[in-house]
Amino acid sequence: MALRKIINDPVYGFITIDDPLIFKIIAHPYYQRLRRIHQMAFASLVYPGAVHTRLHHSLGAYHLMHNALNELRNKGVDISLEEERGAKIAILLHDIGHGPYSHALERKLLKGVHHEQISVMMMELLNQQFDGKLQMAIDILSSKHPKQFLHQLVSGQLDVDRMDYLSRDSFFTGVAEGVIGYDRILKMLAVHNGELVIEEKAIYSVEKFLVARRLMYWQVYLHKTVVAAEKMLVKIIKRAQELLENGIELHAASEALDFFLKDHQYTNDFRNHLEKFCCLDDTDVMCTLKNWCNHQDVVLSLLCKGLVNRRLLKVEFRTEPFSKEETEEKCSKVARQLNISDYEAGYLVFKGEAVNTTYNPNDERIKVLFKNGTVTDISKIQNALIHQHFASPVKKYYLCRFE
Repeated sequence: MALRKIINDPVYGFITIDDPLIFKIIAHPYYQRLRRIHQMAFASLVYPGAVHTRLHHSLGAYHLMHNALNELRNKGVDISLEEERGAKIAILLHDIGHGPYSHALERKLLKGVHHEQISVMMMELLNQQFDGKLQMAIDILSSKHPKQFLHQLVSGQLDVDRMDYLSRDSFFTGVAEGVIGYDRILKMLAVHNGELVIEEKAIYSVEKFLVARRLMYWQVYLHKTVVAAEKMLVKIIKRAQELLENGIELHAASEALDFFLKDHQYTNDFRNHLEKFCCLDDTDVMCTLKNWCNHQDVVLSLLCKGLVNRRLLKVEFRTEPFSKEETEEKCSKVARQLNISDYEAGYLVFKGEAVNTTYNPNDERIKVLFKNGTVTDISKIQNALIHQHFASPVKKYYLCRFE
């Protein structure tokens, strides 16, 4: 009897798993670890329903990949069964390299190592365990496969990764601005000269997709409360590593987190530490923060208590940078208030910037295929909503401060 498993997903309904290899990958501990990593880090501090995980997202993206490949195949695009399996595995594992709290600790806890690099390393490790059956997926994810449109479905301006996280994050946060017509976009996908394009009938759906992404960034992903929480976590890790370097006793809640806090000079030999990395998830970090709430260090203790109990630093956004004098003044005030040094107060008063780009044609263009066979970038279409000025990054400056 052929294998057939169904998963009841709140966004799409039933997702079908009918490939034995894919089922084994899903059952693997490396993949199951994604259950313990939140998709949206600290967004639940603003939107309480946003507690879905990386596992939810990857399964949703897998479902959309299945639909996209079916649509392209129905339009005569040559996709072998091996390529179909490879693309599905690539999207299923595209986020497997995320560490605790995903982007919040990107290249902070694991210095100089990007999650996409780790994803490929972990897929190579899985490839050894599954007798080389993941090589096609690795080639597609790494853009080494000759059919470029397969990689674009995994990672591109119109990839199924973005389609799922916008739909899913909108669903779980309740933010209607993130709702997109993913089903219509999938129906209108096509391949022209080996590259992924969109049929002209989907122009407005794609414009809505791009605008929804812009709105979700400022309303959800870069919400000031989310920014405050994520920056507090970064400061906690930085302070902990500083204390350890100064010989102050400090223990994490797990052996794996202890290792990455104490021995973080491993950029060139990270492959040797993959097994330790695979033991890390959000639970390690949150349990550690709870333990550190009563640490003797005032800065570390205050930051941990604030994050655990949702007493966050205040955040102010501006369109112009905060002056050095203004920041130093607030920093000195906090130093006097808490009887700590100005340097230590720098963990509690700091500035930064948040940036978002709606559509970057220099990254990868969204090409529109017209009935006459011509192809045009979406930003150059007459009367289009998405024009070149949308490619300019929107930048906001923020100041986080203790009160």
